Amino acid sequence: MRATANNGGYRDRRSMKHVLDNVHGYIYLDPLFLQFIDTEQFQRLRDLKQLGLTHMVYPGAAHSRFEHSLGVYWLAGEAVNKVNFYQGQELGIEEFDRNTVKLAGLLHDIGHGPFSHMFEREFLPRVLDGYEWSHEDMSLKMIDYIVDKHCIDIDSAILKTAKEMILASSEHGPQKSMTEKHFLYDIVANGRTEIDVDKFDYIVRDSRACGIGSGFQFERLMETMRVMDDEICYRANEYLTLHKLFATRADLHRTVYTHPKVKAIELMVVDALCYANADLGIAASIQKPSEFWKLDDSILKWIETSDSDSPSLKEAKNLIQRIRKRDLYQYCNQFSVPKDKLENFKDITPQDIICSQVQNKSGGVTLKEEDVAVSTVKIDLTHGRMNPLERINFFKDYDSSEKFRIPDDRISHLLPRFFQDRIVRVYAKKPELVEAVAEAFENYQVKTYGCKAQVHATPDKKKARKQLEYQYQTDRQ
Repeated sequence: MRATANNGGYRDRRSMKHVLDNVHGYIYLDPLFLQFIDTEQFQRLRDLKQLGLTHMVYPGAAHSRFEHSLGVYWLAGEAVNKVNFYQGQELGIEEFDRNTVKLAGLLHDIGHGPFSHMFEREFLPRVLDGYEWSHEDMSLKMIDYIVDKHCIDIDSAILKTAKEMILASSEHGPQKSMTEKHFLYDIVANGRTEIDVDKFDYIVRDSRACGIGSGFQFERLMETMRVMDDEICYRANEYLTLHKLFATRADLHRTVYTHPKVKAIELMVVDALCYANADLGIAASIQKPSEFWKLDDSILKWIETSDSDSPSLKEAKNLIQRIRKRDLYQYCNQFSVPKDKLENFKDITPQDIICSQVQNKSGGVTLKEEDVAVSTVKIDLTHGRMNPLERINFFKDYDSSEKFRIPDDRISHLLPRFFQDRIVRVYAKKPELVEAVAEAFENYQVKTYGCKAQVHATPDKKKARKQLEYQYQTDRQ
């Protein structure tokens, strides 16, 4: 009735539960953590898709934040166990440390809003006039709410430190209450190097769900990492493994998370939520955990099936029905912001596009601001325009006591010399406006950069097809 744990001790299986995860295999859940898992607030994560609306382009991407949270919980525990196995006597790792890191991993996304990061980065700034809100801060409020509501018996020091670890990568993270073993704060949300088990889990899980191969192996890093001077360091011969971590994440952003059609659907959902916000009080829910936990991805179905006579809700409903019928905002074109313009780049607005319209070239169409949607996508290797590997300390071998940085030109001349892209995409909200929007977008590029920065013109077939589709739908009506 007993099972050997990775830390060399034993746990009674009668007090544990286990689940079979499609990424990590069997995950064992201790009673301390089941107190949180078996609450309606944590179970809500089943109704939040990990990749938001991406499943409407990649059908397999229907996995939830629930399974991701279990995965991060498991990897957080495995990371502590690995360090303890090789350096436990030296570092003095205790059960308190293990439980704290695992709790942070389990609850790091408990305050997430619906539709992945779209809720906090696109929707809330629009309806709250730039108000800054983060799911990490909300996670802390949700944790306190769960503990109070369900009378969870837990060491207050574990709870306090776990909450600090959740905010460890935040710019405004709290001061660490632990006076030593600061490396534990880098396991779940690493603010020092951005290498953490959160990324280990979602990179593998998302790649698998979308059917995209990934050569990144987090197991190598887990096995070879070493704590030196209270910091997690890596063997020098794992430099390219770490580069693959950052490169794979960037590839996922480019090909999956910010796919042009995914962004088109997100733009439509943001518009729909903005229409519905006044009637449903969606944004107001962030003020109270007791209301926030009721908000999940099902909000779209609620709007879609509503019988309300509210004009705003009808507008929201129409947009959702357009998504169902694949009548999406039409992607017109995109360009990558020139490298020498990145530092002073300011987001482009629909107003910028319509002000670039030349009337005699637009077939008599006069664009309005509400006809155009603009999406600006930033893709980097986690450290802006800098190389994230410059922040990582390495060691030669396990006999060495020295840590050092590695310039990338010492490894390979094939590695990138630039580490950030900003891609500007423009969409026409109505199919018959594709040509006019595409022309105005080209004019904007020439006016701003002195040339057309896009790779090629919007295909004539696309412009004509959308006009024919619109004419067909109009004739049917």
